[in-house]
This record gives sequence, structure tokens and C-alpha cells, in this order.
Amino acid sequence: MEKLVIEGGAPLSGTIAVSGSKNAALPILMAAILVNGNITFTNVPNLKDIRTTLKLLDILGCKSTFDGSTVTIDCQDLTPEAPYELVKTMRASVLCLGPLLARIGRAKVALPGGCAIGARPVDMHLTALEKMGAELDLDSGYINGKCKGLKGAHIQFPFPTVGGTEHVLMAACLAEGETVLENVAREPEVSDLAEFLIKCGAKIRGHGTSVIHVEGVESLAGCEYAVMSDRIEAGTFMAAAAITDGEVLLANCPFKELDAVVDKLREMGVLLEQRDDGVLVKRNGELVGVDVTTMPYPGFPTDMQAQIMALMTLAKGSGIIEERIFENRFMHVQELVRMGAKIKLKGNSAMVRGVDTLKGAPVMASDLRASASLVVAGLAAEGTTEVQRIYHLDRGYERIEEKLTNVGARIRRVDE
Repeated sequence: MEKLVIEGGAPLSGTIAVSGSKNAALPILMAAILVNGNITFTNVPNLKDIRTTLKLLDILGCKSTFDGSTVTIDCQDLTPEAPYELVKTMRASVLCLGPLLARIGRAKVALPGGCAIGARPVDMHLTALEKMGAELDLDSGYINGKCKGLKGAHIQFPFPTVGGTEHVLMAACLAEGETVLENVAREPEVSDLAEFLIKCGAKIRGHGTSVIHVEGVESLAGCEYAVMSDRIEAGTFMAAAAITDGEVLLANCPFKELDAVVDKLREMGVLLEQRDDGVLVKRNGELVGVDVTTMPYPGFPTDMQAQIMALMTLAKGSGIIEERIFENRFMHVQELVRMGAKIKLKGNSAMVRGVDTLKGAPVMASDLRASASLVVAGLAAEGTTEVQRIYHLDRGYERIEEKLTNVGARIRRVDE
């Protein structure tokens, strides 16, 4: 077990290069199952979830190499089983089900695990695949699927689901006829997946809106594709720069995709200036509390809720954060309170009243974004903060301590 030890109080200053997006890369790598040919991906983050995905693809018969931020994959000889030992560690593993059914007509995929931030059932994924002609059976913790070729269908999601949209979008590319997806997720990562599939020969239109049309094709060909930069990593570093009263330039920053976060940070008193070489982040006076409600894109992302809460702990006045995406995503609150934050929970809302200082303390991460919020808070806290269980953090942030050290943070990784 490793932990991060942070000596707070150092303003961040310098340039941070934003890595490729984990949330975009995972489904895009899974989509390689659909492709008959060699694919080269660039700007891929070197993260545990990425390595887990490549290990799963290898088991499924997709040979890959990972060099720096470049991944090459060749999925010629596929096998249908995704074992529990891998799928249990990462929810995105279930996304191989639809592509396997579309490409070879059979699949055996373990039910997924992942972060403990609330129920995230795959019912909508399975219902949609059944509408497309798949025969699915749940047995001993596995989804067994078979089909004689998927058929286009009209799928209407009860609410926008990122994973469900990505899953059915992939499967529909090789289905016979047209598939219409309504009430889909509009997240930039969904659009990035669609752009990759289009480059391989898929016929997709409407991505980025609430309705996507897919006209199935017989096969997809290999290509070279650059994964988008990580908007959540960029937002996390924005919060880190602001909470330390620093001045950071974010290179490779997906600024347009961060509109809702940028609006709230500016409302709090953070200057965000788009330049030719990146986005400059610094305070524009005193931080002030704001109200935040998490919503599907283009609303405020749930994956930035914990980080903006950490920033609000040192803001003047108070603000209310309402979580509308996941029902169990306030587990970082008690850890922030241990550092001196004033936060009161009521149902799916948290009232944050700013304090003058946070105090370093030993804290424990409960999930990926909670980990990030504790790091952000620790950077500004007086004394030493020890963030334990950082294996969560390593699932979504590439060399975070190295990137922060390079801009003046006093942070190091040590064995517990």
C-alpha cells in the first residue's frame, strides 16, 4: 500500500500538461474489438485502468503494445470470455459485451465492479442489446450472450447514461440496418468515441446531441486516432491552482468541454484565460462560495463535485452542492471535516461554509474523485496531510504527484 504525503501551503506555479482522457480512452480501446485491422492510438494516459483494459483485450484475443502514450492493437482472432478477475476491478470492462456480440455473435462477460459511489446498474445496456436481437442470460455472475447478427433498433434510454450510450453506439456500428438512440448522453467522451468509429468507417450522425443515428456497416478498418485530453484532470488542476493561490498554465487543456466548470470557477473568483499555449489559471481576488448542482453534460460534471467542494472549504461565505447523478458520492465529506472543513450534509445536498484555514491530517480516499479532492485540500492545508488508499487515485490520474511537484507542490509518494 502506498500513500501521498503533502506539506501544504506552497502556491503552485508553472506549466502542467494535461494527459489523455481516461473516460474517453476506455470505451475507445474497447471499440477496437469491432475493428478488422491494426489501430494506433495516441495521447493514451498510462493508468491502471488502461493497463487493465489492455490485459482484458489480450485475453479476448486483441494483441497490443503500449509505449509511452501510444497504444497499438490488432483484434483478428477473438475469443468471447471476459473473466471476473479482471471485470470486477473496473466497471468499463462490461463494454466489451456489445462489441463481441456485434463482431463474433457470442460473449461471456462477468458482471462488473468498480468504485463504491452508488448503484450503476447495466440493465439499460442489456435491455438495448436484447432489442437488437441479442439473447442474454445471467448465470453465476456472468452475462452469457449470443446472436445471429445484431439488428438495428429504436432505443430510448430512460435517462442519459454515458456507459449505456457508448455501449449501444459501438454495437450498432456492425448491426444490420439503422439504430436510433434517443435521450443519449452528450458528454464529450461519447463524441470522441463516435469520431474514432467514424474514422474507422462507421456511419454515425447526431453525436453531441440527444439523438444519435447509426447506419450499420459490414466491417470497420484500422486507423490512427488521438484520444481527447482529460477534462476532469484539467478541472482538478484548476482547483489545485486556485486553492493554493498559485498561477498555473494548463497545456493541452480541453477548455470548451469544461464550460460548466469554468463558469463556476469564475463565479468563485478564479481567473481562467485561454491562450495559444494553454489556459492560465489564477485567483482574481478572494474566493467566494457558490451553489453547484451536478447534472449530465453540458451541466456541471459529477466527477468535479468533490474537487470544487475542497475549493469551497476555503471560500468566503457558503454554498450548497447538490449531487443529482450518484446517490452515494459524499464520502469525502467526513475526511474534509477531519481537516477542519465546515460541511453539513442533508440528503443529496452539502452546505459548505468556508473557513480561514484547513489543517493537515491523515485522511482516507473512498473513490477516485474523492482522492483528488483530498489532494487538492492537502495542497492548501497547514501542516502535513497523508492521503491513504491512493490506488483509487492511480485509476484516473497519471503521475499526479510528479506533475504537482513540477509546479512547486511539496508532495511525495511513500509506502504505508
